Order: sequence, then structure tokens, then C-alpha cells
Amino acid sequence: MLLEKTEEVKKNFLNDLDSVNDNESIENIRIKYLGRNGIVSGLFDKLKEIPKEQKPEAGKSLNLLRNELTSKLEELKSSFGKGKKEGGIELDLSLPGRKYHIGSKHILTQTLDEIKSIFRGMGFSVYTGPELESDYYNFEALNFPPDHPARDMQDTFFISDDFLLRTHTSPVQIRTMEKMPPPVRTIMPGRVYRNEAVSARSYCMFHQVEGLYVDEDVTFAELKGTLVSFARQFYGEDLKYRFRPSFFPFTEPSAEMDITCFICKGSGCKVCKQSGWLEILGCGMVDPNVFNYVNYDPEKYTGYAFGMGIERIAMLKYGITDIRVFFENDFRFLKQF
Repeated sequence: MLLEKTEEVKKNFLNDLDSVNDNESIENIRIKYLGRNGIVSGLFDKLKEIPKEQKPEAGKSLNLLRNELTSKLEELKSSFGKGKKEGGIELDLSLPGRKYHIGSKHILTQTLDEIKSIFRGMGFSVYTGPELESDYYNFEALNFPPDHPARDMQDTFFISDDFLLRTHTSPVQIRTMEKMPPPVRTIMPGRVYRNEAVSARSYCMFHQVEGLYVDEDVTFAELKGTLVSFARQFYGEDLKYRFRPSFFPFTEPSAEMDITCFICKGSGCKVCKQSGWLEILGCGMVDPNVFNYVNYDPEKYTGYAFGMGIERIAMLKYGITDIRVFFENDFRFLKQF
């Protein structure tokens, strides 16, 4: 009687499999037949009702039934996993796989890495400092007296009367000299902030690299040699350059460095404003007043400092005419680099 029931259960099970169309229906059949309260478990409960001499054969038959049902369900479930997605959507396994796009460094990071590599090759170390600065480090210790007109050169995001978002990375020069006796030879990259209207040529946040070298008998000729070497390594050996007098409160004398416009090759275009020249950085000899703030002897030590904008350097090298594209995360722009 139990053996006949086993065959009936197997037949019904196979009939139920014909209606399977997804993993959920497979699970429902498993629960119906193989669950704790399923049909097969009910048959095992009936073993105690049959004669003792028939139990071995009946038990063997039930075990075979359970194993066969389990095997068919696993096989069917596996076939659905390979051929369909959840929800019964067919998959064409002959289609080529999707190509994964490998990410890369942002163009500004690439530019900064190249700048750091060049200056490290010339013996400069790298230091960084806080973006939230005090008025003392951002202005006063850099020879910006209170109410001095030079403070108007930079529109500042003030957090309070004494703290602000730094307008340049020059404060790291002061922090470095406070901690280190001469000689000091370092560059200081980082983000800076200025309260400026956003346009194709200006942004409220950008990146700078400042440089500082202080030792005995440092000269302006060494400054020029360092910057010309950098420019030729970064832009190419055939560039032409010039230094123009300028003004910065923390350097004296001060200058700006121009190179020939490599877009028009010096003939004049809208990028260089028809001048044939492009400014790439400001520089100068460290003002003795700055040394007084860090307890360096201005009679013994001299030094030079320079600073450049990473966005401007990248724009000049790659012919980018709008600074805003660096911050818009447009994949069409980023993948070019």
C-alpha cells in the first residue's frame, strides 16, 4: 500500500513540474513535497503503521523518492538560474560581455602629480596644511598688515573675525618655517578659496602649489633657474620665457613668469589676449619681514618663494578654455585624459 502511494506521489510531482515557470514556483513545489509538513514527510510518518518485516523495503523506497525529488528540483532550479533572470526574463548567453570602463585619475590630479614629480627631482619635499586658517597665518605673518590695501587683492570667505578659508597655500610656508630651521626646500600643494564670481576664467575654489627655498646666500638667479627648469620639463624644451616685475606683500623683489603661448606659438590669439604670452606663476625673494615672524635671521638667511594655480597650468598645457569643466564631472571631458 505504501509502495503504491510512493509511485502516486512521484507521478503527481512530475505533473506539478510541468507548471513551473520561475524559481518561486519551484520553491512552492519543494515546500509541498519536501517541506517539514510536506507529502513525503507524511509518508515517512506512516512507516510506523506497516508490518515490521516490510519497513526496510518501504524505508528504502521513501529515501529513493526523497532523493529523486530533491535532485530534480535542484536540476530545474539550476537551469532557471542559467537561462533566466528573476522574473522569467530570458537571457541570451551568446551575447558578448559588457566592457568595464577602468577609471583614471582626474586631470588636475595628474597635473599635480607631474608638478610634484618635477620638483621632487630638484630636491623639494612636500608639505600640506589646513584649509581653515587663521588671519595670522593667511595674512599677518605674510606681511599683510591690518587694513593694508594688499588684502583687497583677495576676496576672502571669512568664517569669523579670526578664521577664514585660506586664500592661498602660502600659510604653509609660515607653518613649515616655524617647525624647521634652515635650510628649507619644499612645495606646498592644496585647495584654496576665494569669494569670486564663477566664470570661464575664475572659480570660488581652485588648487595651488607654493614653493619655498630658504638657506644662506640664496639668490634670484637660483629662483629663475629653478622655475625655467620646471617650465621646460613640464611644457617642453623649446619654450621661450620672460620675467616681469610684480608685487606680492610677502616677497621683494617680486615677479611674474610668462611663457610663449603654445596655442598660437606667440603670434597672438584670444587665449593669450593677442599678446603671445601666458602667465604661469608669481614669484620673488622672501621679504625679510616674513623671516621676523618665524625667528629666522634676515641678515643670515635669504630665500625665494613661488606659487602657481594647478587649473591654470592644466588649462595652458591642454588648451582648456573654461575652468568650470574641471568641477562639472562631465564624463565626456574627463575621459579625454
